[in-house]
Amino acid sequence: MKYFLSIIIIAAVSLSVTFCKKEETAKPIGNVMVDSITIDGIKVSDNGQINHIGYKPNIKVFFDKPVDTLKIDTYNIYFSGDIYNNYSHKFSDDSKVLSVTPNEYLKPLSLYRFTVSQGKNLGANIINGYSAKFFTKLDSTDKFEQISDDSILTLIQHRAFKYFWDFAHPTSGLARERNTSGDIVTIGGSGFGIMAIIIGIERGFITRAEGISRFTTIVNFLINADRFHGTWGHWYNGVTGKVYPFSTNDNGGDLVETAFLVQGLITLRQYLNPNDSAESNLINQINELVNGVEWTWYTKGGEDVLYWHWSPTVGWAINMQIRGYNEALIVYVLAASSTTYPITASVYHSGWARNGAITNGKTFYGITLPVGFDYGGPLFFAHYSFLGLDPRNLSDNYANYWQQNVNHTLINRQHCIVNPGRYPLYSADCWGLTASDDNTGYGVHEPTRDIGVISPTAALSSMPYTPEESKQVARFLYYKLGNKVWGEYGFYDAFNVSANWWGTSYLAIDQGTIAVMIENYRSGLCWNLFMSAPEIKHGLSILGFNVNK
Repeated sequence: MKYFLSIIIIAAVSLSVTFCKKEETAKPIGNVMVDSITIDGIKVSDNGQINHIGYKPNIKVFFDKPVDTLKIDTYNIYFSGDIYNNYSHKFSDDSKVLSVTPNEYLKPLSLYRFTVSQGKNLGANIINGYSAKFFTKLDSTDKFEQISDDSILTLIQHRAFKYFWDFAHPTSGLARERNTSGDIVTIGGSGFGIMAIIIGIERGFITRAEGISRFTTIVNFLINADRFHGTWGHWYNGVTGKVYPFSTNDNGGDLVETAFLVQGLITLRQYLNPNDSAESNLINQINELVNGVEWTWYTKGGEDVLYWHWSPTVGWAINMQIRGYNEALIVYVLAASSTTYPITASVYHSGWARNGAITNGKTFYGITLPVGFDYGGPLFFAHYSFLGLDPRNLSDNYANYWQQNVNHTLINRQHCIVNPGRYPLYSADCWGLTASDDNTGYGVHEPTRDIGVISPTAALSSMPYTPEESKQVARFLYYKLGNKVWGEYGFYDAFNVSANWWGTSYLAIDQGTIAVMIENYRSGLCWNLFMSAPEIKHGLSILGFNVNK
């Protein structure tokens, strides 16, 4: 009897204890706060972002007090996208840490967001929502077979050349503005394209006879196209030769675009053989075109500065002066070099150099910038004027231009390595900010206006200044990102991983600089041709440049 009474007493006590425990658990936990979230051990602030995360990350949510581990609502603790609540989870022994791992592998180089929603969950009231963003790491497998660096450079040049050869306008032979431009051709980009075709001949992509035939088509079109005191407009209809307005008031001459074309024409003239009748005729036609540019007209009646535009209908309405420092140094060099309408040195010093105000001299990322905007501006400043103009031994009162372009490039690169915006992929493998297409349309990208857009032309066209650093980018883009950024005419114009945007466009002004500047690195071809022109030597001397070999 005592035995059975003992059993009853023990059972009653046990039930009493169990009931008490259930009552304790059933009590509302009250308010709970998410203290922090870590992803693969890295703490992420609320609405913060980290990069280079694995495809099956471990995410931990730290609460300020224990939660009810049996009452998890996975619809309010979730991943963005297809994963959503398809994950495994467990809690720490003290019920204060939730550990989550997706059940499926995440996609490479993709943005995900993990969110703990505010409100009722885990038997509590979560008083603060918390969200952490992360980019998964790159799929680092090679997308193409490994080849030598020299072969990569040739391949890149060949593809860029094809933009100006295969995709040139069939009537005019000029370069289309972009790969969707139809009949719209671009004057500056065509100047770059002329130089790319010279490279195509020298690299064996086409025969000399094929190149001369194309040059003849181009020059004949330019002779008959609309001109404005000898200058060309920015855009043309490639069939009719009539100017195509770049904007409402920009329907006439564009001195900067004209200079980019003339740079190409002079380079071509120096390449041609005067002892060949067809090539000799081209030389004469090019001289007629170059000598017809009325550079002095664009001083607007004798001012000590050159103006960018003139319109036959609205005159100087745009009223944009060409002042340094930017991409337009070549305008003043060519204007001073003219044998028919030369500017005086004062136009250069007062207009372009602003009586010395173009100098900078400050240090950025430990690198001194001789002239220009803080941090140097977009990298096309170091490209457009220097496709023919050789900066290797070029200096004046304001800068050593080799040092300027090298340092400008290094500053741009270092900005991407430091990566203050914490953009994915930015590194010594992936750098280069310049003007290009972007996820918002088109923009000028530089350290002070960095939205995460990498433009392959920036680093590749800087190859003369940073050969090893630029080749590192070429290898990375080709091997590691080739499935996303490589196409018919080489590297696409730009991409922004942070916006999940991968451009598929090509622009003449970006493909042209790639072909030409890689060649200037490899052989100095276009530099040597352009600098051999006697009028260029004379013009540089007038402006006070030193060219010491």
